[in-house]
Amino acid sequence: MSDTQATLYEIRNGAAWITLNRPENRNALSSILVNELYQHLLNANEDRSVRSIVITGTGPAFCAGADLKSPPGGVVDGKQSVPYPQVLTTILESEKPVIAAINGAAFAGGLGLVGAADIVIAVEDVQFSFSEVRIGVIPAVISVVCIPKLGTHHAMKLFVTGERFTGRQAVDMGFAHRAVAKDQLVRAVEEEIDMINQGGPIAVVECKKLVRAVSKLSIEEGFDLTGEWSGRMFRSEEAAEGMAAFREKRKANWIAAD
Repeated sequence: MSDTQATLYEIRNGAAWITLNRPENRNALSSILVNELYQHLLNANEDRSVRSIVITGTGPAFCAGADLKSPPGGVVDGKQSVPYPQVLTTILESEKPVIAAINGAAFAGGLGLVGAADIVIAVEDVQFSFSEVRIGVIPAVISVVCIPKLGTHHAMKLFVTGERFTGRQAVDMGFAHRAVAKDQLVRAVEEEIDMINQGGPIAVVECKKLVRAVSKLSIEEGFDLTGEWSGRMFRSEEAAEGMAAFREKRKANWIAAD
């Protein structure tokens, strides 16, 4: 398989599907794969026709973690490759919602993509594991995006034991939103895409910013910020169209966000 096929990119129904495409090594995070993933994320965010982004994998695994033979951050074609934290930051800061569609096992560094994503849908019996401790290391970098979802209660046990847990258990722990049968994964993702497409493009962008911002503020700071924010959104052309469509019982004529 050539280097250019480490990931696949396709736009369907306003969603950019990024597929990790190295099933022979369980979609491990090599420098090449991480570089391509990063570029696809940039392309999706720059494309006005794209409303959401999906990250999934081919083969039996979603992502087995770092490729120990060619770990992220190495040299590709004579140039330093993109550091993995930069990819996770790009997912977090993406204006467009990022959906992780967990088609198979997700271990170690691969769980960083799960932690960074906005919406997570997993096959119900897939295996997850923070397996780093089993080889004498720790889930250091990915802890930044995984602990906020798991909380210290679950993170502590999963980090220090490296035990495996399923897609169903991930939902129970708040690490995933939905767990579905394997043959229902794509449809479940498409349902999320359809719901995102029903919202105003600018409103969706602002909602993602809102969640990230308010979660870091005190109550007083939150009310100060959101009062102004709410007024600005209610005065927008998008809100006028949305409310007109609601009154007239028709589908809103959204214009793509700039």
